[in-house]
Formats: sequence, C-alpha cells, structure tokens
Amino acid sequence: MAGSVTIDDVAEKAGVSIKTVSRVVNKEPNVRERTREKVLEAIKALNYRPNQSARGLAGRRSYLIGLLYDNPSPNYLANLQAGVLAACQEVSYGLALSPVAFGDPDLVESVLSWMRQSAIDGVILTPPLSDSEELVSAIKAEGVPSVIVSSVGPGGVPAVVIDEKEAAHQMTKHLIDAGHTAIGFIKGHPDHYASIHRYQGFAEAMEEAGLPVDPSFVKQGYFDFDSGKAAGEELICAKHRPTAVFASNDDMAAGVMHIAHRLKMEIPQDLAVAGFDDTPLSRQVWPNLSTVRQPIRMMGQCAGELLLQSIGGESKKHVDPNTFKQLDFEMKERGSSVAE
Repeated sequence: MAGSVTIDDVAEKAGVSIKTVSRVVNKEPNVRERTREKVLEAIKALNYRPNQSARGLAGRRSYLIGLLYDNPSPNYLANLQAGVLAACQEVSYGLALSPVAFGDPDLVESVLSWMRQSAIDGVILTPPLSDSEELVSAIKAEGVPSVIVSSVGPGGVPAVVIDEKEAAHQMTKHLIDAGHTAIGFIKGHPDHYASIHRYQGFAEAMEEAGLPVDPSFVKQGYFDFDSGKAAGEELICAKHRPTAVFASNDDMAAGVMHIAHRLKMEIPQDLAVAGFDDTPLSRQVWPNLSTVRQPIRMMGQCAGELLLQSIGGESKKHVDPNTFKQLDFEMKERGSSVAE
C-alpha cells in the first residue's frame, strides 16, 4: 500500500542516504544526475508519496504559497489559479487561496494574520491588492517573498504584466479601422491598475485618429457581468448612442451583448462589441467576442515560478526584486466586431 512506503524504503531501494532522497524530492541542486534518476526510479517503483508535514518540518518550510485576490472575474481567477498550480506542481508545493476585501480598514493586519496562521512560504498578489503600497511594504517587512501579477505595484517586488495600454490602443484602432467613429468605453474597477491603462490606451487611439471621446460614451464598470449590463443599457438605449462599445473585460462585454440581444440588435451590424482578456466566455457568447488575449494562465505560472525561485532554502535562486516580466498579448478579432 502506497501510504505505508517511507523515505527509508526509497533510500534502501535506491542505495542512497535518506538525505539524498530528501534533496531529490525537494528538487534541490547538488545531486548527481545518475543518482537523481535512481531515486526517481525507486519513487516510481514504490509509488512513494512524501508526507508534506514531515517534509515541512525537515526543511522549516510549509511548502505552501498563497494567492490573494479581491473579487476578480471568476474566469480570470480560474485561469490564473491554473497557471500558479502548474508552477507549484513542478516542485511539489501546495496553493492556498484567500479572498480579501480591499476596502477593509484592517486590510493589512487581516492579510498578515492569515499569512501567519497559514504559515505560507510566499504570496502572489493580484490587483487591487498589489497596488497597495502599505500592504506590499508590510509583507516585505514580514520577510515573506511576494510577486505581483497584472500590475507593476509600488515597486521593489517582482511583477508579471502585459502592456495594458498598448493592448487597449490596438483594440480601439481595430474598431476605428472597421469604420466606427462613435465608440463607447466601459471602464474597469477604479481600484485596479489595469483600468487606468486600458482607458488611456483607448483615449490615445481616439486622439490619434482625430476622434473626440464623448464623455457620455464613457461609463464606469466593475469587471463583472451586471455592471456591463448596466453600462451597456445606458449606452445603447440613449438617443445618441455609439456604434461600437469596448468594454475593459470580457464579462462586461458579455453584459453589453446581453442588452443588445434583448433589444433585438444585430451584432456587429447594429453594434460592434469588444472585450479584454480572452477568457472562455469570449467563445461562449454569440457571435464570438473580439477581445485582447491576455495570457492569464501563463502569467500565473510565471508569477508562481518567480515566487518559488525566491522562497529560499538550499535551492534558492536570486530573484531581483525589480524583476519586471512583460508577456505578449494577442488580438482576437471575431464576429462581435467583424461581420463573418
């Protein structure tokens, strides 16, 4: 039975010491390749599963990292989590999720308390938590490694991002090139770094094309379906309405499409719609949504790898706290903005 197999059994079968088996299990360096192969073969043959509690005690680590978030799009969170888990599985780490209310007056103490209770070895921060200089500084003072995703944060912490402004600029240009001059825009949550830069990209593309940004065509959203519906209704039920709407994420764009369908409008003939993120939702609505593909899963994996490299122990690799990894985005022009 797999549960009765111990590290001693693996060491005996491989003909090595218990410490060597531990080094291989923890993916630490300074183990000869042939020795590593022998240990891995013994682990496979015996179907050995390391005891995480014993492993943590031996290495003075919990082998657990945290992912903090505040009410993001469910699609965004699922993709990000999948990427972080992929990085964790490579080194047999666990992942703990914790929802956090950004507006909580006790935000910093709540996060630090959770981190201490969970005994995590490191933490990944998502917007808007990542933009709180007070929170980021407190985590650094606690001596816990951290990485920021989808934001540059206040600095001094590794970050994984895309060029939000340029991505929004290109999507706006796509709508302009399709013949639209009256374009509505739905902003993302005001607390999020991405919201500011996506709007800037939109505004700059409009200015470059010599098109005014009508203030009545700009609505506030909160990165959820319902706020997209509300903003979409305001935009397309008005007497003077846009012919295209660019929403700051796919959930809000889907909300706009819901209103358009309810009003029996043809998409994209009567109204073109574009989103941002390329979550699975963008291929589930009809017509399929034109959007910016943000490699969310890859961003999560990259953030996880950076964090795990900087956590410490014998396998520690130096990670510059000013590391700034910018991944590529991709335009997805589909039926919601281009007649098929």
